[in-house]
Amino acid sequence: MLKMRQAALFLFAALAWGDTYPRQSAIDVEHYVFRLALTDESDEIAGEATVTVRFQQAGATGLTLDLVSPAQGKGMTVSTVTGQGGSALTYSHEPDKLVISMTPAPAVGDRRDVTIKYHGIPASGLRIDKNKHGERTFFGLNWPNLARQWLPMIDHPYEKATSEFLVTAPSHYQVVANGLLFEERDLGGGKRLTHWKQSVPISSWLNAIGVAQFSVRHVGHVRGTPLETWVYQQDAAAGVGTFEEPARKAMEFFIDRIGPYPYEKLANVEAAGLKGGTEHASAIFYGEASVSGKPATTLVAHEIAHQWFGDSITEKDWDDVWLSEGFATYFTLLATEHYEGRDAFVAGLLRAKQTISEAQKQAPEQPIIHRNLADMSKVLNRLVYQKGAWVLHMLRGEMGTERFWAGIRDYYARYRDRNASTHDFRAVMEQYHGRNLQWFFDQWLRRPGWPNVEGGWRYDGASKKLVVELEQKQTAEVYRLPLELAIGSGEARRIERLEMTEKRQRFEFTVEKAPGPSVMLDPNVWVLMDARFEAR
Repeated sequence: MLKMRQAALFLFAALAWGDTYPRQSAIDVEHYVFRLALTDESDEIAGEATVTVRFQQAGATGLTLDLVSPAQGKGMTVSTVTGQGGSALTYSHEPDKLVISMTPAPAVGDRRDVTIKYHGIPASGLRIDKNKHGERTFFGLNWPNLARQWLPMIDHPYEKATSEFLVTAPSHYQVVANGLLFEERDLGGGKRLTHWKQSVPISSWLNAIGVAQFSVRHVGHVRGTPLETWVYQQDAAAGVGTFEEPARKAMEFFIDRIGPYPYEKLANVEAAGLKGGTEHASAIFYGEASVSGKPATTLVAHEIAHQWFGDSITEKDWDDVWLSEGFATYFTLLATEHYEGRDAFVAGLLRAKQTISEAQKQAPEQPIIHRNLADMSKVLNRLVYQKGAWVLHMLRGEMGTERFWAGIRDYYARYRDRNASTHDFRAVMEQYHGRNLQWFFDQWLRRPGWPNVEGGWRYDGASKKLVVELEQKQTAEVYRLPLELAIGSGEARRIERLEMTEKRQRFEFTVEKAPGPSVMLDPNVWVLMDARFEAR
């Protein structure tokens, strides 16, 4: 009865959790066109955004977009909002929300274009600052919900759309953005128009522009996808060593193991204003400190893994951000396993375990999946990265490597360019495992902490039995733990499997002769736990 009650509570929690952003189910934004004018004389931008909307339900009389209102000299001021044929539309720019009225209500299936003209100085989102060489730059850094600081959008992962950027800037700059370069045109007067088109639907925060004095290298193709390097002109040589070989190897590994690369190009871009990397679709931005000339293998692999997980398959809401960060972290380790071997892979897992331990001590009640996230400053923590990666590793151990990869490939094929939830991912993996995995997902994603197992073994020569006694010492409820036991060494070594479902359990295995000192619990490092196991 207790287990049934716990299962019911977990199911309720799984259904009830979800971030607090209000969805607009009556509409679907299909396309954005952003026309931006940038200058060196001021940080003020002039923008014009055309939003193509399809109406999915009867009676919908409006559209709400996120756009930060002016405050303390920064924010966006809306000049006009027009509809089909340039007709003026009624709107209100409430605090950070642009509410646009359309009457009479469009019919179901109707598509309408809405154009917003606006201007202002972005408080964030588009960072305008000098780079490490003292040169002026502009970089879009929208993670997680900062697109609204400079772009009128539905600023949440659930809404995906194709997009275009038409950027007018001083002609001494080069402009990079999502998708493919459609046009570059000198306008005279020292200005140039650069037009990029993204033909694959993406979520708001994945849209980005980079404007700087770049050195641009087109470095061939990887499995048919153009590979590019965009670094500051002074860092041209360093950019080659930092990005090009690691990017090619990561792309080859992920394309071969997961499925086709989802976008028209991959550009690795040096950017001011951030540390680490940000995985904008087809145009990854990396902090200046990473461009050292030495291969940034782990960082590059992590951000490229995101092109599949986080960018192409995007979480339906922020509670499930582990579907992005946990995946990118684990698939970086899988690339390490492929290129550097099992020892390097396990070393990475153990480093992640130490990180999880430290993070869980600081937040002992925090599980991987958020509980109705409202504060976006808390969307990321080390659990969604490192513990999320360990969950995938344990899932691989539970399913077996071949079935795990088969499930991953199907998950990508089904949800490419779409949104997915933890439930969606679990349903796919269950098909390949052939068993219900709700216990696994609830236990590892919706519970904080990990198990603490102590025990030992002894050999009974009279009965030829190896006796193993284990106890879960954590104060929290018992975990279900499928475990491996290695008996013996060398060619005589054998692996037995057992499963703990109670606080204390005894297991017996027939062994013809004493195994010596070589009996190990979890010898292949499949389970996230503290364990002390010794001869008795």
